[in-house]
Amino acid sequence: MVIEDNDNLTITEKNGQVFLFTKKDGFSLKKFEEYIRKYPRFKITSFTALKKALSAKSTEPQEIGNWLDLIEIDISADYMQVLLTINESPTYIQENIIEVQTHIHKLLEEHNIKFGKKTLDILSLKTGKPFIIAQGKPPQKGENALVSYLEQAEKKPVINEDGKADYFDMNFIKEIEEGSWLGEKVPAKEGIDGINVYGEYVPASPGDDVQLKYDAKSAYEIEEDGKIVLRSKTKGVIGEVNGVLSVLKHLIVDGDVGIETGNLKFDGSIQVKGTVMAGYSVIASGDISIEGKEGVNSAELIKSAEGDVFIKGGIFGRGITKVEAHNNIYIKHANECTLQAKEQVHIGFYALGATIFAHEIILDDRKGKIIGGKAVAVNSITTAFSGNSMERKTELVVQGIDRKILTENAKTLAEKMVKLQEEATKLNYQIYQLGELKDNMTTQQNGIYEKTKQKYNLLQQDVKETDREIQRILKLLRSNVEYYVNVTKEANPGTIIQIGNKSSLLTTITKGKFKLENGELNV
Repeated sequence: MVIEDNDNLTITEKNGQVFLFTKKDGFSLKKFEEYIRKYPRFKITSFTALKKALSAKSTEPQEIGNWLDLIEIDISADYMQVLLTINESPTYIQENIIEVQTHIHKLLEEHNIKFGKKTLDILSLKTGKPFIIAQGKPPQKGENALVSYLEQAEKKPVINEDGKADYFDMNFIKEIEEGSWLGEKVPAKEGIDGINVYGEYVPASPGDDVQLKYDAKSAYEIEEDGKIVLRSKTKGVIGEVNGVLSVLKHLIVDGDVGIETGNLKFDGSIQVKGTVMAGYSVIASGDISIEGKEGVNSAELIKSAEGDVFIKGGIFGRGITKVEAHNNIYIKHANECTLQAKEQVHIGFYALGATIFAHEIILDDRKGKIIGGKAVAVNSITTAFSGNSMERKTELVVQGIDRKILTENAKTLAEKMVKLQEEATKLNYQIYQLGELKDNMTTQQNGIYEKTKQKYNLLQQDVKETDREIQRILKLLRSNVEYYVNVTKEANPGTIIQIGNKSSLLTTITKGKFKLENGELNV
């Protein structure tokens, strides 16, 4: 097919390829652009060949481009959309509208397009610009499963109307009965199928499932009204162990811990309605709540291995009492005792001659006092007053974190984790092998089987604890916190402020937020 023929050149098309034959030397590229604009279906594929052909009179035709189809159809990879492109001028389309419409209809039939065809205003189409001629109906993914849980007791001081924190009234423990609702899951829903442009159904994905996380020893699932409901197997208190919802055993002591009860050690939470007498100890895996108004006087040890400790009336420790919590300690006052928590220590009124270790140490910023003793925090210490007019030595230390040491610790723990998991895999396989022979075991073999299971369970507990410590360290390494000591009212002489390895002994009354600025303490 001859596209253009004049005294200067001849442009022809054969099998979709365009050829140029120049009849004179030195035909300009700029002038040749007129033919490109004149014929929208003409697409240059090699400018190098075009320049060469235009530079001198041809001896034979040169291939320089392609001749596009009048109408092009492009079907998306997912068969959900068909694009139509017309490669002719608006004038051509207008003059040949019936031909164009017939061509479009024929192409759609040839490509078996059956669904989602759109009405097309041909005269509004722009040359070379794709237009959606058919649109499938995409499948709709189903709604994801929804999980909700019973809210745990919010362990923080109740704020009174005057804005003051009341450390005498805390919603510390939430008791539940056997069969109590603990949570539920609304199952994921099926999706809505789609249809592609070929008229074929496209299956939809169901919503993502979400597992209810709970301790199977203390809770169970049951289907109710189309939902999966989580209910308690036993009476106890709601809690969380290793990130899993649990119903913890709950021991209630109506009176005091003392000569009648002896020292208490309990796998669960302990609620003491009275006090802990001098020389006695309370150790629990869960939360410990000591609710006597008179507080604790010279008790030996109060320790929560996995939870919090709340002492409503405070402590008169006489240098003996030690309180440890895996998470937080909440206390009215601390007098000559040792407090140690991995997270926060909240003190309502004062700490007198106490030794305190925590991630954060928080006293009331209007009335709280730290007088004497030593308070050591990783992140921050907040109090209204420090020291006293007698210039009693009071150490307020914020250590910050040593990233190098923490990184090494995380690495060591990760190596430990690998070894624990390898050992757990071996034990699990042994349990499986022994389990296959359980019905024919001797008494001795059955004993080995039970000991192996016990060892495996203890190992799994070690794995969870190691992983939790790794996550705690990684959280510290990712944090970008400000390390400070904040004395809002009065820091007395005799107070030692230390941030990291920088320290200062106060010799005059001052106040403020003490921190490192340009590597120096701003005291």
